[in-house]
Amino acid sequence: MKLAMIGCGYVGLVTGACFADAGHTVTCVDVDAEKIGSLNRNEIPIYEPGLDAVVERNVVGGRMKFTTRMQEAVKSADIVFIAVGTPSRRGDGFADLAYVYDAARQIARALTGYTIVVTKSTVPVGTGDEVERIIREERPEAEFDVVSNPEFLREGSAIVDFVNPDRVVIGTSSGRPQKAMGELYQSLSANGLPIFFTDRRSSELIKYAANSFLAMKVTFINEIADLCEKVGANIQDIANGIGMDKRIGSQFLGAGPGYGGSCFPKDTLALVKTAHDAEMSLRLVEATVTVNGLRKRAMGRKVVAACDGDVRHRKITVLGLTFKPDTDDTRDSPSIDIVRSLQDAGAQVTVYDPLVRGAHEAFENVVHAADPYEACAGARAVVVVTEWKQFKDLDLQRVKDVMFGNVLVDLRNIFDATEAQRAGFRYVPIGKPADPRGADMHPYGWVTSEPHKGKQTAYAKPFVPQPAE
Repeated sequence: MKLAMIGCGYVGLVTGACFADAGHTVTCVDVDAEKIGSLNRNEIPIYEPGLDAVVERNVVGGRMKFTTRMQEAVKSADIVFIAVGTPSRRGDGFADLAYVYDAARQIARALTGYTIVVTKSTVPVGTGDEVERIIREERPEAEFDVVSNPEFLREGSAIVDFVNPDRVVIGTSSGRPQKAMGELYQSLSANGLPIFFTDRRSSELIKYAANSFLAMKVTFINEIADLCEKVGANIQDIANGIGMDKRIGSQFLGAGPGYGGSCFPKDTLALVKTAHDAEMSLRLVEATVTVNGLRKRAMGRKVVAACDGDVRHRKITVLGLTFKPDTDDTRDSPSIDIVRSLQDAGAQVTVYDPLVRGAHEAFENVVHAADPYEACAGARAVVVVTEWKQFKDLDLQRVKDVMFGNVLVDLRNIFDATEAQRAGFRYVPIGKPADPRGADMHPYGWVTSEPHKGKQTAYAKPFVPQPAE
């Protein structure tokens, strides 16, 4: 099939590249001439593992090209995807659909023959209706269908997610586009993909509901982590214990500094606003948005408390600026609020991230180090915000030796407490009690694992406190 992808951002590039890899002809369109020029030089504007190779392979093979000419791309396409940004609108938090509607108008002017117009962008309920109205108003005689096809790509593993999805959601009540979209996606896999057909409005809401549920799950485990610190329990044991329940599952139960990125913050807020428009409240989602926002700065206060309440004029090192590893995306990253909170407390902040280097609008008045050991040199405390593998592999003894202080605040629980304390750190994890002897403890004893009916079963042996030497 011949496809046109309107928007060369994260979703558009990954989607276009993967469809081209399946043998379709894809023309990617963007109004940003500089971006198109870079793409034609095989310079990918975003970081996504493996994407550069897929794009290059399909450009060389003649299945993928980039242009600023909308009409040229649309008039020859069987299916046109709208994959433009829908950021939160300033002032009210609603999804800004200006780019979507502008794309719809331009598509309408370029249509020739029957065309399927697909909203790939994350959009509120009813957007497909408005896209259809706009096209019909511009071109009453045009033959087309508007379909909803939300994306479910995780940054850092987007290509794998696209070709091996949990499900493909297609929203249309018409047989003709349903057949074409089914054939398009089945071409990605010889074994077929799990395709779920529904009506357009339900499809639009599925994306928001899915992301909001996952955001609630993250926020829930973070609040339980806070409770663990108060009552002397271990959040990793709690997460493992409840994650074994198939009804709950183990994913998104890693306690941390809060969620960020391009999806969860924007989509939870947009769903709340959608409910307000429908004259109702989604109290669970509203609470999730509020709690997550408060948590990020609370993590900054946690660092200050670990430094005995005073970081003024002291060097604090922050490791990790992106909201998750294997991406260069810092949008709504917890690191932004943590850095600002530390600066508000008077700290001199040095940062290091494997991909985010040098001047960055979200991180002002910070020092960017060339490597993690340089970043930690002379620091009063080190704070791990993003769980990059590079940080997990750090030589903790070397880190401690170059520091001035000895505080290690691990907001992702990536280090072994015993190893950290053996290196001389005052180790501060998330959601775990401090053992007086400096080890990572179960609230009622040492966590062990012994065979039980052919399985490894974790349980606690009674712990008898020893008198101080």
